[in-house]
Amino acid sequence: MASAQHAVAPLGGRLVTPVTVVLAGLTAIAGVILLVRFFFGLGAVTNINDGFPWGIWIAYDVMVGSAFACGGYAMALLVYIFNRGEYHPLVRPALLASLFGYTLAGASVFFDLGRYWNIWHIFWPSYAQINSVMFEVGVCITAYIFVMWIEFSPVFLEKLGLKDLKRKLSKVLFFFIALGVLLPSMHQSSLGSLLVVFGYQVHPLWQTVLLPLLFLLTAILLGFAVVIFEASVVSVGFKRPGETPLLARLSRIMYWTLAAYLAVRVGDLAWRGALGHMFVPSFEAAGFWVEMLAFAAPLWLLASSESRQRRDRLFVSAVLLMLGGFMLRINGFLIGYETGSGWHYFPSVPELLVTIGLIAFEILAYIVFVRMLPVLPKHATH
Repeated sequence: MASAQHAVAPLGGRLVTPVTVVLAGLTAIAGVILLVRFFFGLGAVTNINDGFPWGIWIAYDVMVGSAFACGGYAMALLVYIFNRGEYHPLVRPALLASLFGYTLAGASVFFDLGRYWNIWHIFWPSYAQINSVMFEVGVCITAYIFVMWIEFSPVFLEKLGLKDLKRKLSKVLFFFIALGVLLPSMHQSSLGSLLVVFGYQVHPLWQTVLLPLLFLLTAILLGFAVVIFEASVVSVGFKRPGETPLLARLSRIMYWTLAAYLAVRVGDLAWRGALGHMFVPSFEAAGFWVEMLAFAAPLWLLASSESRQRRDRLFVSAVLLMLGGFMLRINGFLIGYETGSGWHYFPSVPELLVTIGLIAFEILAYIVFVRMLPVLPKHATH
């Protein structure tokens, strides 16, 4: 919740702008394609097949999208678990972005199910497969979406002037905050476990029993990166004062988290004797180098306290880390995944347009919410 020293306020301004019109148009295109999908089946708009049943809608919208939506999780760890209250101004914007990211990730699963009308099976006890990693991921992500909406509900209550109801909610909000830390820790690590289950079908550059740890570390890392990216874009896009001193301190935590991740990642490759695979000319090796260079470059960009005070370096580092996290998951689930000879996959244009449309809708909804609701820190211009 926002305290007096961390006051928040609606941004205000026009909702209909050239940017929001373009975003709405991309969203509408995705909506039309999804109508075709639900009426005529997955084969009408996708290139998925029996060898690659998980296309870009799962690989990006769920695996990558949920990791990009970990800003709220990362900030909750800092503010509420490690008691770093100075980062409180970043909590609401991060939670809002996480809210949309996870909600759309959950919706994407519905889009990708062939028999989508049976989605209720996962929540019915007689159908539950409690030993399934996918079951744990599905239940945890669903629960986390509900938890985040409850965590964000004080924003709506403030807007509606329901102070008494907000006061009552604040007395139990600590319970949902605790769940908001526990649930992502569980399902982000379990997303890595899904690749472990794939066994030999995943390339040795990514197949390791440490995947749950690697996915969890990168989820936290990407949470910090997305917060910095979001704050930088909001500052420029809405012409607001920057949060550079606060982001600089956050980037120091991000820096050491990144160092720990790379130590585990490279150490694991060396321990398994898999380092040689990166020098074998292949798509997998190329994807690996893009991934690792994207993760390694911020170690140089943010190596000193002076460099962490530079807005350009903070922004570029955040973008690179997002690219690294994107490639880790795309490499594992698509590029480094080989189900057998004769099977190939590349996303169709409609698949890509739906993914772009979901991203556009997330940005559009974020703009609408920050203009209408008390989300961003209040500045003198308000």
